Amino acid sequence: MTLTVPHINAVATAVPPHLLHQSEVAARAGSVFTGRGFDRMRPVYAHAEIATRHSCVPIEWYEQPHGFAERNRLYIENALDLLERAARDVLARTGLTARDVDGIVLASTTGIATPSLDAMLIDRLGLKREVERLPIFGLGCAGGVLGLARTAALAKARPGTRWLFLVVELCGLTFRHGDQSKSNVIATALFGDGAAACLLSADPVGPAVAGWGEHTFEASLDVMGWDVADDGLKVVFSRDIPTLVRNDLGQLITGFLARQGLGLGDIAEFCCHPGGAKVLDALEDVLQVQRGGLVRSRDVLHRFGNMSAATVLFVLADSLAAGADGWRLLTSMGPGFTTGFLLLGGG
Repeated sequence: MTLTVPHINAVATAVPPHLLHQSEVAARAGSVFTGRGFDRMRPVYAHAEIATRHSCVPIEWYEQPHGFAERNRLYIENALDLLERAARDVLARTGLTARDVDGIVLASTTGIATPSLDAMLIDRLGLKREVERLPIFGLGCAGGVLGLARTAALAKARPGTRWLFLVVELCGLTFRHGDQSKSNVIATALFGDGAAACLLSADPVGPAVAGWGEHTFEASLDVMGWDVADDGLKVVFSRDIPTLVRNDLGQLITGFLARQGLGLGDIAEFCCHPGGAKVLDALEDVLQVQRGGLVRSRDVLHRFGNMSAATVLFVLADSLAAGADGWRLLTSMGPGFTTGFLLLGGG
């Protein structure tokens, strides 16, 4: 019996039109954050190692309070526009039409929609009425890797089918004007908006998905996530994330690779979700990469910031565009607290 091996046939990305320069964000933040502790927090903008980010709203939007209903309306409108662009781009790259897609998996955690975004895309893209849908909410930054793994599992289980994996995160819309917390300040220095699309099938074009895995840490539900407030989603993340990476992630990655018959030295490129500069420092330590060696992850962080689940797919897109062969390992971490791995072979 021949096993179906899913391949990532193409990857496409999309960003919204408003370009935010970190220097301007830092300058304007002083008028928004009036608490006594902000002067101590001001260096986070320089230390984030981010030059630009993209936003679905102009920078002036962040200087006024906004309710949950307005935020979510903007989320749905802009998410659909970005997803449509990314999906049409990835289909054009493969020479396929929307009618060739048998299933769609969509990961997003920065807004809510019922019917879900994938249902809203059926008519916009011209997908067939029989298309299978799987919306995923709650994976946060881990959604790029884990959503890709779920899509690969579906493609593997259904030989001959083609699957569209979509991810969109509009992190900027979760900024809460009246929140003077450290987490909210850090979010203004870190988060951006973006979307990505991948086409997966058994067609032997692009890297094969050779394996995937994940691990959820014990007693870690408070490490990352959302608190739901009256005016929107309030970001929660722990300053202990780099410590968790250094203490625990190395053995998890080597264990995953060992189950695939590989070691760190066999990986030609690590495509890591760039959660932040300190997280990348920690990842380079556990992956035994020289400081700054996660070049593509750092470059994506520098140009786009942290776009939650979409970010690792921007890293993958750049890696595939470079055309190098060999094993690639994708990693990400998100609410749970959960880390995900996905192994790609060939190119």
